[in-house]
Amino acid sequence: MRELVLIFLAASITNNFVLTYFLGICPFIGVSNKIDSSIGLGIATTFVMTMAATFTWLIYHYVLLPYDLVFLQYVAFIIVIASFVQFVEMFIKKMSPPLYRALGIFLPLITTNCAILGLTLFMVLRDYNFLESVVFGFSAGIGFTLALVIMAGIREELAFADIPEPLKGAGITLVVAGMLALAFMGFGGLISG
Repeated sequence: MRELVLIFLAASITNNFVLTYFLGICPFIGVSNKIDSSIGLGIATTFVMTMAATFTWLIYHYVLLPYDLVFLQYVAFIIVIASFVQFVEMFIKKMSPPLYRALGIFLPLITTNCAILGLTLFMVLRDYNFLESVVFGFSAGIGFTLALVIMAGIREELAFADIPEPLKGAGITLVVAGMLALAFMGFGGLISG
């Protein structure tokens, strides 16, 4: 149980995929201008990360390893990720059309979110068991959502700030992202995993 808690804390805070490993930066910058859309994308990404960790672990340990097909892990993992992204896209399009429109191109681009592929590869490298992999996937998604929502909250407040003209838009967004990454790096070394 202690190991699962440590994996959860490490993947969501101290080794946050976005702010520590700099994976998933594209949706982090692209969708973090409103809190509502960032929560929606965060939930969708958390679902895909959890399911990807679950099914890629099963495929890796019950198909790729026994039949000596490890060289196909990238292809297999991307197919699993793309399948779940299609499912999430259809679900959100049916259940919440405003959120579907708000997420725009970033929803299908979850497939190419390198944080999710990085999650599956880290899971294999760290040799997690099945339960650890599921917790790792879920907590990495929570960490992704946390980074997205924090950034969205700051960007919403920046809309009312007096920002010098050359820094408006992408400039101030990248400065804030860098400061957030420095703040999260302060947690580095507290928990490994």
